[in-house]
Parts: sequence; C-alpha cells; structure tokens
Amino acid sequence: MELKLSRTIISYQCQKRDSSADRLYIGDLCAALPDGGVSLPVIDLSRGCDECGRSILDAGKEMGFFQVINHSVPEEAMRNMEAVCREFFALPAANKAAFYSGDNNRTNRYFSGSTYETGGNKYWMDCLRLGCSIPVGDSKNNWPHKPPNLREVIEKYTMLTRDVGMELLRLLCEAMGLRPDYFEGDLGGADVIVTLNHYPACPDPTTMIGLPPRCDRNLLSLLLPSAVPGLQISHNGKWMNVEPLPNAFIVNFGLPLEVVTNGMLKSIEHRVVTNATLPRMSLGTCITPTKDCLIAPAEEFLSDENPPRYRGVTYREFNHIHSIAKFGLSSVRTTRQT
Repeated sequence: MELKLSRTIISYQCQKRDSSADRLYIGDLCAALPDGGVSLPVIDLSRGCDECGRSILDAGKEMGFFQVINHSVPEEAMRNMEAVCREFFALPAANKAAFYSGDNNRTNRYFSGSTYETGGNKYWMDCLRLGCSIPVGDSKNNWPHKPPNLREVIEKYTMLTRDVGMELLRLLCEAMGLRPDYFEGDLGGADVIVTLNHYPACPDPTTMIGLPPRCDRNLLSLLLPSAVPGLQISHNGKWMNVEPLPNAFIVNFGLPLEVVTNGMLKSIEHRVVTNATLPRMSLGTCITPTKDCLIAPAEEFLSDENPPRYRGVTYREFNHIHSIAKFGLSSVRTTRQT
C-alpha cells in the first residue's frame, strides 16, 4: 500500500512579494540598498582568525544570520549529499514507509510537516531527520539503508559540517573574550541533528507554506540550500528573501545562543515559502545542547548594568517551551523574565 502523507492548508496566507523591494541581496553587513532591503553578511574563512571572529560577532549582534564561504567542506561532499537527498525522496513510498513516524520525540524518522506544535496545521515539506553521535559510529545503524550509499555519505558530510560549525563557535568565542572551547561542552555537545528537507512544487503557494515562522531551538545551524529560493528572514517587520551564494552555508544562531549571551547575539525568526513550479531541497546540520544543560545567561555576560534578561531552564524544558510555532515575533519573548 502506498504511503500518503497528508498536508493541510494553513490558517493564514503567505504574503506575496511581487516587488524587488523585498529581495535580500548579498553584500556588506546591513548596507542600505535603494529598494530598502538589507544584505546578509558573508564570512570568508580564508581570512585571518581575528577578522573572521569580529565579523561573526558583528553578524550575530545585528541579525543572527550570515553566509560562510571558503570553508573546509569539499564541493564533492556537498554534491554527494545533495544527490543522496534527491535519491531518498525519489524512492517508492513503500521503501520509506517503515521509517515514517509522527512522533516528535523520535530522533531518527521520516515525516511530513514541522517538528513544532502548530495547532494541527501541516506544512508543505517532507523531512528525513537523523541523529548523529560524534564520532558517528554505531548511530548510523539506525538510519535508512536505502539508497545504498546514504549512511556513508551522510556520515562524512556530518563530520565535515560539524567541524565548520565548531570552528565558527571558536572564532566567536575568541571575539567575545571567552576561552575557545566555551561551547564544546554541554552547550554544543549533544548528538548532531541532520535534516534532509524536500519541498515539493506546491499547487497554491499563496495559502501553503513550507515551514512556519519560528526561531531555531538549536545552538547553531548550518544550511546548504538549493538554488530554488524559499528561505525568508524577518527584518524590520518584513519577510526578506535569502539569496544563497554558490557552495556557501547559511548559518543561523538559535535561541539558546541568544539566551546564553543575555541578548548580545540575536536569534531571528525565519520561515520557508513554497514554489508553484519547482521543488526545493535543503540540508541542515544542527549543533545542540545536551538535554540537561542549563540554558541561562552566562556570568560572563552579566553585570550590575546588564542583569539577566532571561530565566534559566534545562534544555529539555527549553525545547518544550519553544515547541509551539506562532505567527509573529513571539518566540524569544517567552524566555524573558518580564
């Protein structure tokens, strides 16, 4: 029997953007453009450590999103990962059915829609979500065995992209005056989560969305998008399109990083819109805290003039608090003490 994944029309409409005024271009950090847009910062990792660290810190203070070029992930590894993603979602439904689960508490699963509680609404996305220990080791035995090279390709890609993420965090720490391994313990030490995301061509993009507006619950995420546009970030009350650079990773600071730095770094709300004619895919690598890690403002970011802005909770509770996706910029405010 063929597996059918239901998708429900969401209760609000995606905003149409016919004007170039809402397009997001790449360039200097926060450079004003004639159409009123803003640009996404670009971090060139071939430059010196001090310059990269300052650039990451500036990007985190301003918008929490940036792109990384000249990183250490070979193009071959990226293309192989994209190919595996296409092959997996092209498999017959019966081959994927055994891995399908609607249980958000299950780490390794194939599902349709969002991992957030959305009031029963479904979203126009299919996802293969996998947990990867570091080193990956036996954890890959819990992954699908088709396509035949899936486990090998994802293991290699995960190790490479996690290394980039940890390098970014080390550079950030040095720019903030912290020890370089500050985020290498419980704050960034849980299994890495890898997501293979597929957004089929949508019959009605004006009423169906790929993913709801939300701030990520990960410490840091690296996204390898396809050339088909779809990712949007909220900036100055508008949804702005992200235009990726070739072979660049889009990096996003999550809510835990905003809380730990007591608001110095920003986690920005974002969403994915659908396309009427073209399918889209993206590949995410997510660095997360351990379940019992305390997510609270760190002493290094507190003073009499800068008291705690957020209440501390374990990451397990933090994940639960932020499990509900809402329209509007409400996610971060729920962590604040007032």
